[in-house]
Amino acid sequence: MASKSKYQDKQVDAILNEMIAVLEKHQAPVDLSLMVLGNMVTNLLISSVGTQQQQALAQAFSEALINSVKPTK
Repeated sequence: MASKSKYQDKQVDAILNEMIAVLEKHQAPVDLSLMVLGNMVTNLLISSVGTQQQQALAQAFSEALINSVKPTK
């Protein structure tokens, strides 16, 4: 989703592959997968970010997600 990151691609890919494997293990359809991932994002924001930053980070995350699925011209 992000075009620039302070994390190494190898680390991101390893975590992503494990998360995909869990969803596949449970044979989760797209809507359930999105619901679970959305709940995970909400949980991370609530448990790890101060209340004053939650809205701004949620907005930034939403915009990055939307930008990542925009068709290229």
